Formats: sequence, structure tokens, C-alpha cells
Amino acid sequence: MSRRFIGWVLVVLLVVAAAGAGLWWVKRPVLVDAIKVGYAPLLRSLRFSARVEALARVDIGSTLTARVERVLVDEGTLVKSGLVLVELENGELRAALAQARATRDQARARLTGLRSTGRGGAQAGVAQAQAAVIAAQAELTRTKELVAQGFLSPSRLDESRRASAVAAAQLAGAQAQDQAVGEAGSEIAQAQAQLNLAESSIVAAQARLAQTQLRAPGDAQVLSRLVEPGQIVQPGRALVTLALAGPTLLSAQVDERFLDQLAIGQPAAAMADAYPGRRFAARISSISPAVDPQRGSIEVKFSLTGAAPDFLREDMTLSLEVETGRRPRALVVPVTALVRSASDGIASVLMVQSGFVEERRVRLGLRTLGAVEVLQGLAEGDQVLVKSAASVGARVRTRLVEPDLQPGGSGGAGGESGAAQLTNMMGR
Repeated sequence: MSRRFIGWVLVVLLVVAAAGAGLWWVKRPVLVDAIKVGYAPLLRSLRFSARVEALARVDIGSTLTARVERVLVDEGTLVKSGLVLVELENGELRAALAQARATRDQARARLTGLRSTGRGGAQAGVAQAQAAVIAAQAELTRTKELVAQGFLSPSRLDESRRASAVAAAQLAGAQAQDQAVGEAGSEIAQAQAQLNLAESSIVAAQARLAQTQLRAPGDAQVLSRLVEPGQIVQPGRALVTLALAGPTLLSAQVDERFLDQLAIGQPAAAMADAYPGRRFAARISSISPAVDPQRGSIEVKFSLTGAAPDFLREDMTLSLEVETGRRPRALVVPVTALVRSASDGIASVLMVQSGFVEERRVRLGLRTLGAVEVLQGLAEGDQVLVKSAASVGARVRTRLVEPDLQPGGSGGAGGESGAAQLTNMMGR
């Protein structure tokens, strides 16, 4: 063979080798990252801001226009039910009460007089009138006999009749007077009405006088003192603000997007920004039935499961983490492994089967920002692709990596605007 021929053979062999190498390079299995599906505990929680609030907050004000005489409490004072907080000037009202009492004593004395001396005098008048009637009747009878016998003139009989009629009229008047001063009589009734009116005036004067002393409606703590001695106060103005004693509540405005995750009774951990090392437990006690249309949030209230920490203050800002879902043992995959997800809980993942990529539909359960529970479609040990651009049917070779279960974002920020942050925690 000539050298020329051998050279051409070598060239052809090199071309064939290069083509084969290129074809192998094109058809070689793609290296992809995959995780091995396994069981682990899964916890979902929401984080947001809350504020401390008392069971009830009360503004104490005056129902009178008057000058403040004394203020007996300061901010932070613990007060008992009925304790006087503010005293208003009351000299004029005290005088009105004294006048009402004097009027009552006068009415009572008149009623007592009618029931004693007045009634006795009326009864004596009746007895005297009755005696006069008897005497007049007897005189009339004798006069009739003497006129009939001719000893007296008929005019004398007319006089006796008039005397008898006058005596009867006087008896009727005495009896009417006796009835008037009796228990069912008009004078007694009038005197009793005047006494009742005077006693009602006393009650009204006492009520007005009591309004000059502003008292605590229950055991409470003074939150604010808004008045000083010498000021003129009017109805409708708050003078002292109280937080009534009772269970301490925590109130939060939560974005309505997370409503489906919240339920009464869910546990929560609370922490004050000023005391980060002193966490305490709480529980959801109520969820507002209405959504704030301006902020798109719902009000959620929490009750403490133990004694309130001594550092809590009214309106203090707290950070809350509510446990909204827990699985002690769940088959989990990272959220980044989902290639398609629907609202009905069905999603798709790419998994490796015999060296080729195939799409598998799965049914999901509890979901956090970083991880999701798989209820159906996968088994422990399956290899699932994460963050891969490999297409279905592609030949691949896998490189196992640790699952990235950290959330890729947050559900919002700023507890005051009603937003919350969805978090997850996973262990092996």
C-alpha cells in the first residue's frame, strides 16, 4: 500500500471516531439533581404581630358640667371596684339635698298631725254634732205635742224643724270632715302624696350628688389621667381611662389569605420584642366573623394558657407564631420539586424511573413555604428531580442532593397591615 492510501484511511478512521464521539456526547445521559423521598415530621406555622389588650377598656366621664375638686388616682394605679377616682364640686347639690329633706320633714309632720290631733278633733266634732241632732229631734217632738195641745203656736213648730235640719246638716259636715282625715280620706291622701313627692326629690338630689363622685365600675388599672383639679368638665369628655381586671387578651390583624389555616384552639407562642428570651404560650380564642374591607384582614384574639407575664403592658407589641398544622411523620418533598400544582391539591413531579424522566401526578396534603406532604403518588425512596430543566422522556443520571426545605419567600410583612408570614419546620 502506498503511503497516500494509508493516510486517507487514517483520515477516514479519525472522522468516524470523531462522529462516534460526537454522537455519544449528544446521546449521553444528562446529569440532574434529585432528592430521595422520605418521611419526616412537618410543622406549618404563621407569624404575625399582635397587641396586648385588656378584657375591656372603659372611659370614665362626668354627666354634669362642674369644676373638678380632686383627682385621687394616677396612671398605673390599681383600683378596686367602687373607689372614687375624681370628685367634682358639689356645694349647690348638697344645699338642694338639704332643702329636699326639709320639705320631706314638713310633709311628714303634716301627715302625722292629720293622723293624730286632726283625726281626734274630727271625731269630737262628729260626737258633738250627733248630740246636737238628738237634742234637736227631742225638742221637735215636744214642740209637736205642745202645738197639738194648743199651748204653743205653729210658728214655734217651724223653728224647731229648722233647728233639727241645721243639726243634721252639721252632723253630715262633721262626718265628712272625719272621713277626710281618715286613712282613706282626701286630706290624708293629699298629705301622703306631698310626702312621697318630697321623698322622690331627696332621691333625685342624692343621685345628682352621687354623680359628683366618679367611681371605678370594677377592679381595674388606670391607663390614663386626662384631668386636673380646677378644670371645668362637661358631659361626654373622658377624664380617666381604665383597663378592667380580667383575662389578658392578645389581638392580631391577620391577612384574610390565611383564614383557611386558622381555627379556634390552635396553640401559639408569643414573645415581646423587649423580652426576647421570655416566650409564653397562648391559644386562639376567637376569630372575627367579618373581614376589614379596607385592610383585607381579620381580627384574631388569643387567650393566655397560663399566668400573664409581669412585663406585659397594655398595647404592647408582640410577635406571635401560631401552629396551623403538624404531621409527626409525613412523606415530604420540597416545594421546588413541583412542576405543576392545582388548587384541588393535585400536582405533578418529575421522577427518575429506569434512567428516564417521567411525570407523576401526586395528591398533596399539608403544605408550607418550603415543603409539602405527599399523600398519594410517591413512595419512600423514589427519586424526584428538583430545579431541573430535563424534559419528560429524557435519559438522565442523577446526583442525590439534600432537600432544600427552606421557604423561598414570605407571605408578607408588617403585622399592623394585617399580613403574616408562613413558615415551616422539618426534622429527620
